[in-house]
Amino acid sequence: MANRPAKFTQADLTRALKGAISAGLTVAGFSIDPNGRIVVRTATTPEDDGPNEWDTK
Repeated sequence: MANRPAKFTQADLTRALKGAISAGLTVAGFSIDPNGRIVVRTATTPEDDGPNEWDTK
């Protein structure tokens, strides 16, 4: 059986998480799809969303 290259590396994950943090996002978690795609989930708070325009009318 041949050795295949990794779909992702620890460096890829570290780079994605550090990038999200440096962008000012709060990381709530992450997942790695079977195809190697890294998905970073962020946490939002109601204060970040601002008032809803329908609430002010």
